[in-house]
Amino acid sequence: MIQYENEVKKAVKKGMLPKEIFARFNNAFIALETTGDLGLFDIKKLKSSEKRTYYRLRKSKYRAIFYIENNDYYVISIEKREEVYRQWE
Repeated sequence: MIQYENEVKKAVKKGMLPKEIFARFNNAFIALETTGDLGLFDIKKLKSSEKRTYYRLRKSKYRAIFYIENNDYYVISIEKREEVYRQWE
């Protein structure tokens, strides 16, 4: 199952994240969920905490930050490259 944080849903609803960009990421996460193969897309492992490992998925100028738990994908952020990494500094 793919879960999106409320901030991602609000960004799409308010138009801060274009719907076509969201659709591209959603299709990518559906493919990941179906195959379970992280090698399908440009995905890199980010710093991990003791609780979970975070990943980023790149699509053009946008990045999605997510983690995997019990074969479910939890997307916590989809933003432009310049903005998405600020929370990781």
